[in-house]
Amino acid sequence: MSYRPRAVGCLQLLPLLAASAAPLSHLIAQHARGVLGGQTVVAGTVTDPIPGMGSRAEVRLLHPVLFSGWSAAGRWLTLRGTFNLEGWVVPGGELTLGAWGEGFIDRRHPHTYVHELLAVAEVGTHTHGRRALSLAVGKGFAPFGTDDPMMRPIFKYPVNHHLSQILERAIVVLAARTGPVAIEAGLFNGDEPDRPGQWPAIRRFADSWSIRSTLSPWPGFEAQVSRASVASPEHRPGAGLRQTKWSASTRWVRDGRTAHGYALAEWARTSEAEDQFVFTSVLAEGAIRLRQHQAYARFERTERPEEPRTGDLFRSMRPHLENSILGTTRWTIYSAGYRITFASPVRGLALGPFVEGSHGTASERGTGFFDIEGLYGRSTFWSLSAGIRLSWGTLGHRMGRYGAAVVTDDARSH
Repeated sequence: MSYRPRAVGCLQLLPLLAASAAPLSHLIAQHARGVLGGQTVVAGTVTDPIPGMGSRAEVRLLHPVLFSGWSAAGRWLTLRGTFNLEGWVVPGGELTLGAWGEGFIDRRHPHTYVHELLAVAEVGTHTHGRRALSLAVGKGFAPFGTDDPMMRPIFKYPVNHHLSQILERAIVVLAARTGPVAIEAGLFNGDEPDRPGQWPAIRRFADSWSIRSTLSPWPGFEAQVSRASVASPEHRPGAGLRQTKWSASTRWVRDGRTAHGYALAEWARTSEAEDQFVFTSVLAEGAIRLRQHQAYARFERTERPEEPRTGDLFRSMRPHLENSILGTTRWTIYSAGYRITFASPVRGLALGPFVEGSHGTASERGTGFFDIEGLYGRSTFWSLSAGIRLSWGTLGHRMGRYGAAVVTDDARSH
């Protein structure tokens, strides 16, 4: 199976998105005490090599996301939704070095149409040293790991997406905060979605759990440690192995009138079958913005499982079982980019042209039956992307932190 760019059809959406953004945001703000916003990216990417050797170039509309929120009685009750159209515009995924998960390899999978949909009830004070207690129920992110890469400065997702986040689950999350310390505990279903329109398997709800502790000693800085136990994530009926996951990270954001700084350092570990299969990740990224100009960079070293592929070398067999792992590869990738942001003639719409490049190497870890050079032709890779990001209204929130877990002093935009 091959996937052809839908650039022409996707580009036809842009005038409609631009024309409707500002009026919709104004209407929601006036009559529903809510927020509405969104973003999308039109980008071209060249990657060399790809599975089967050679190179490939694609132009796609990516990250088509709509954010919505509504709150009552201060912040006592909040309704939140994030809707993602990737399943429509990129059903075959996005070319991304080292990407894997949900049946895709070397392509980032499309997320579900309903990315988040939940209600959050919160009580407490909202001063600098606030105390708060909250309960979040719905579909969203389990309290584990770091922020969704979609809301971070770098355009391409890191390889470690499935090691560092647990998303699109049916969740119940209890969170408590006292001053700089927040603790979250969540129950959710272990299964990952197999396709964009799929909902969580409710019969499996509460077969998995996670807990996260966050320390925010001063504005703009936080450190978190989290642990999760996830039942059979890649086998929806539940016959797969349980994963034990750990994550630790520090994050810093500093906003000024004309300058903005951001830095993230994280470590993640996922193990299965009593540590028979272990996948680790180390990542560091940062960004500096001066007025309209932003430069950013990322280093990542992540291990991923290698699974049997179908006739389409970008896809793996599903459902996945532990005895399907052919080996482990370690991906070391350096990425850097530049973006300039300016207002468009359409009120409320911001435009951000960018260029971004990545260079990486892949190596086999331990014993296995996977041959990197036999599949790709070599073990060094490069990718170059250029495009424009369009955003309007409120850019949303830090996906995965709800209620008392939200750091109120944090800067919201990268």
